[in-house]
Amino acid sequence: MKHFKHTLAVAVMLTASFATVSAQEPEDGKKVTLTGSVQSDVLIPQEDIVDEQGNVLSDDPVMTNTYVELHAHSRYIDAGARLEFTEYPLPGFEKDFKGWGVPFYYITGKYKWAELTAGCYYEQFGSGLILRTYEERSLGVDGALRGGRLSLKPYKGVNLKVIAGQQRNYWGDDKFFGGYNESFVYGGDLELNIDRWSKRMQQSGTYLTLGLSAVAKHEGNPETPILSTRPTGNLNPDGTPETGVYSLNVPNNVTAFDVRASLQKGNYNFLAEYAWKSQDPSADNAYTYHRGNALLLSGSYSKRGMSVLLQAKRSQNMGYRSARAINGASSYLNHLPAFSMQHTYTLAALYPYATQYGRFSSNQALQVPGEWAFQAEVGYNFKRKTPLGGKYGTNFKVNFSHIRSIDFAPVAQNEVVGTDGWKTQVFQSGNGFGQFFGAGGETFYQDVNVQMEKKITKDWKLNLMYMHQRYNKSIVEGEGGTIKSHIAIAEAKWNINKKLTLRGEAQYLHTKQDEGDWCFGLLELSVLPSLMFTVSDLWNCGETNTHYYMAQATYTHKAHRLQVGYGRTRAGYNCTGGVCRFVPESKGVTLSYNFNF
Repeated sequence: MKHFKHTLAVAVMLTASFATVSAQEPEDGKKVTLTGSVQSDVLIPQEDIVDEQGNVLSDDPVMTNTYVELHAHSRYIDAGARLEFTEYPLPGFEKDFKGWGVPFYYITGKYKWAELTAGCYYEQFGSGLILRTYEERSLGVDGALRGGRLSLKPYKGVNLKVIAGQQRNYWGDDKFFGGYNESFVYGGDLELNIDRWSKRMQQSGTYLTLGLSAVAKHEGNPETPILSTRPTGNLNPDGTPETGVYSLNVPNNVTAFDVRASLQKGNYNFLAEYAWKSQDPSADNAYTYHRGNALLLSGSYSKRGMSVLLQAKRSQNMGYRSARAINGASSYLNHLPAFSMQHTYTLAALYPYATQYGRFSSNQALQVPGEWAFQAEVGYNFKRKTPLGGKYGTNFKVNFSHIRSIDFAPVAQNEVVGTDGWKTQVFQSGNGFGQFFGAGGETFYQDVNVQMEKKITKDWKLNLMYMHQRYNKSIVEGEGGTIKSHIAIAEAKWNINKKLTLRGEAQYLHTKQDEGDWCFGLLELSVLPSLMFTVSDLWNCGETNTHYYMAQATYTHKAHRLQVGYGRTRAGYNCTGGVCRFVPESKGVTLSYNFNF
């Protein structure tokens, strides 16, 4: 009955919104347009889902993540809502992910240069260093804010946003309309398109954008005091350092600021962005009181047949959540972009890197205040009828990523530093500001990728890739040491005729660490206009001799897509944009249905 009442309330709310939309129909007679989508992923497991220790994680006979969205659009008003059914979620999601209801709903009014949203929304300021609330269903991430957002464009080249609200944290206490953290989040963003004010810049193809952002969260004192054991500065009778238990005085307000400049001139594009965050003791950093900062630099050059990208990022203690006591993937207000290549090939993504926001263990066993990240990429297209281009041309791309520790000094157990936990070298006397750019001695991740795409004949296309990877499993996953691997990938596509296309992949990963070597093979037959059949096998040919096989059939008709499969998936990390979740091993039938209108 309770759920029925909730459903009825949502239906009434949407009906009222749509009625309002109809009342505000534009004078030109255009009707209200409806858009929406259905996404349902289903697993019928053949056996219980267990962890690496054999503990049962789920014994549900059917597991599904299902989402249904409906949006109405008109000239002056938009409205919409999303129904989620994750009462029996797919493997690997956090415990609080389980539930069902309508956690996302909104109504937006639009008039000339102003837009006002009431309800739930997603927002990003700049590159997201201090604010990026988004949804990524494959990771179980939904950082929606519920409150209000005002977007203004009062003058040419001036964009102003003001936000306020509470951030979603799975289902919380409200099992139908979604759980939202008690803390209050508010902020604003001002962006100036300088080129809009200068005819000379416009005529020369120069575009300059300046941005300034501020975000703050207000969070009350915890109901249960946060205790910390620290040296008192005195000695015990036996001469050992005396320790005491302290109740931490946590700040009620945490603020963050961001400044940025983006310049585009002809084929060149540059971005510089700096973010700063006030003291924010949390579960992520073992309640240390260090301030956070992040510096992002990016430059690129592109013209027909050639592209160059250079990026650098330094981040320190930049985990920014709307609730300080939360671990896991929930309640992040910001997002630090990953400066490593995002791979789609299976073996290239076997050891994915997760961005290190800054964490510090209470027992000082693991201290990772942040990271230095570098990325460089060069792409070049050798023209047709040249020695390297051949008859159809050849595309080459080389990508290099290197991520390592920042320069910092761990705090000794007997040193009186309050709750700092560690010291960045920049704040130590005698070292000066130059140490800010110093890197630590530990490599977190490194890879070199060389790719070639070449059309062999009218009907054959070949992709080749080599990757050398260095993956610090101890940093990313907590244990396991450094894994060094060599990966070779070959992909071929054959257009048999106008209706049939056959694609194949052969992949090999060689390493002396972890579980040893891996092989992967895939065959995919596409039958136009609607069918596709895929078989694959991921085989550990090193230590375990385990096969992870999969067979799938996909049917597409207009806006409908249905996929049915059977197979076994390996336990490992699923990552997108440097954010990861662990997925346990599973075996069974999979169903996936997507519909958009």
